Amino acid sequence: MERVAAWSVHAFTATGTVFALLMVHFAYQGEVRTVLWLFLAAMVVDGTDGMLARRFRVKEVVPQLDGALLDNIVDYLTYAFAPMVLLWETGYLPDDAWGGVVAAIPLVASCYQFCRSDAKTEDHFFLGFPSYWNVVAFYVIVFELGPVATTAVLLALTVLIFVPVKYVYPSRTETLWYTNMALATAFLVLFGAITSQLPDVPVVLTGLSLAYLAYYVAISLWLTLRRR
Repeated sequence: MERVAAWSVHAFTATGTVFALLMVHFAYQGEVRTVLWLFLAAMVVDGTDGMLARRFRVKEVVPQLDGALLDNIVDYLTYAFAPMVLLWETGYLPDDAWGGVVAAIPLVASCYQFCRSDAKTEDHFFLGFPSYWNVVAFYVIVFELGPVATTAVLLALTVLIFVPVKYVYPSRTETLWYTNMALATAFLVLFGAITSQLPDVPVVLTGLSLAYLAYYVAISLWLTLRRR
C-alpha cells in the first residue's frame, strides 16, 4: 500500500503535464477563461503534492523516481511555457515575430532558474523571482494590459529572476507558515472568484488579491534582509 500511495502522489503531480497541454490547446482556441481555470487547477496540485509526498515518504518508498525533477518539469510547463503561449496567442504581446521574442525571454530566463542548484534554498525559499508567469498572465488579462505594458512587465520581472531576493515558499518556509498558507489559500480562492467574474470583476476582489501580492513581496523582502 505504501508503494501505491507513493506512486499515486507522483501520478497526481504528473497531471500537471495534462493541464499544460490543455492550456496550450485552449489558448489557441481563444478560450482565455478556460486557461485561467487550468492555471488554478495546476496551482492547487503544485501547492499540495509536496505535502502529500512528505506525508507518504515518497522519496524513501520510490527512490528510483526523482519527484523534484518531475515537479520542475511540470512547473516549467504550467507556470512559464503555457502562460507565454496564452499571452502571445491572445494578442497581449507585440504582433508577429516580436511577440515571440518577448515571450522567449522569460522562458529562457526561467530555464536558468529551474536548473540552478540553489533555486530553492536550504531554508526553504525561492531565490530570485520564482517564475510565477501564470499569475503575471492572470493580471495582464484582468487589467487588460496592452502589448507595450505587458512587455515592460515581463522584462522587469525577468530581471528579478537574477536578483538574489529570497521569496517565500508558502508550503515550506517555516517563518509565519500558518499565516502564509492561509493567505496563499485565500489568494487561490480569489483567483477563482475573479476568473468566474471576468471581464467585469468587482474592484473589491481585485483589491484583495493585490493586497496578498503586496504582503507576499513585503514579507519576502523583510525575511531576506533579516537573514542578511
